[in-house]
Amino acid sequence: MEESEKYGLDEKGSSRRKFLRNSGVAAGGVVVGSVLGGLIGFGGEKQHQAPKTEHEHAAPAANPNAALMFFTPDQYQTTIAATERIFPADENGPGAADLNVAIYIDHQLASPWGINAKDYMLGAFYKAEATQQEQVRILRKDLFLLGLKGLDDYSGNKFDSKFTSLEGEQQDEILTEFENGEYKLSGVSSSIFFDLLRILTIEGAYADPMYGGNKDMEGWAMRKFPGSRMNYNNEVVSKEFIELEPESLQSHMGH
Repeated sequence: MEESEKYGLDEKGSSRRKFLRNSGVAAGGVVVGSVLGGLIGFGGEKQHQAPKTEHEHAAPAANPNAALMFFTPDQYQTTIAATERIFPADENGPGAADLNVAIYIDHQLASPWGINAKDYMLGAFYKAEATQQEQVRILRKDLFLLGLKGLDDYSGNKFDSKFTSLEGEQQDEILTEFENGEYKLSGVSSSIFFDLLRILTIEGAYADPMYGGNKDMEGWAMRKFPGSRMNYNNEVVSKEFIELEPESLQSHMGH
């Protein structure tokens, strides 16, 4: 199996993995070997490089948003399958899988948000009223992993197969029962996991691409949303309707 297929990464993600491996850049941002020498030099000596020939071309820019930061490959594939059922591709445009929604979720769970860094997580705990949401004691990253495992466990019990191997209608049936809280996860209702999954799916489809999802701003394009723009000075004075191509936050960097 090709490496890109094994890890669910696109061509750019695969190129980035090969670059990190071949250049000697270790996980965690540690730079070693010839890379370190090229950056700071050894013994104060200037590092010489062979002159470029006319046939040499600059390598394409790697896309760091294509790399997994949190999920295992299996967890990533389950997330792709579940989010695609919530936000499927149709005649209006791509679905969650093509929009890299699972990459967005992966990055969010790997961030301080995934460990509820800014949330109050202590007691006292009370049963929520009908108009209130439950106070969840488990971290978001742990809740999501618990939910993914629950999808596979319940799929195995009901259909004798893991979630990613089910037909779309069967996946919908499992997700509906999770939404209704009919499956009990360890210490938390499956409906709480489903709510988190649904919210993250929508965010991943429409958030700025710099966060990993909304690939090529196609989520915005479906809504004709112009994206992140610094101003609309020219447009507001125009008497004609102006349809703008989407721009991401990355388009303003370096200005």
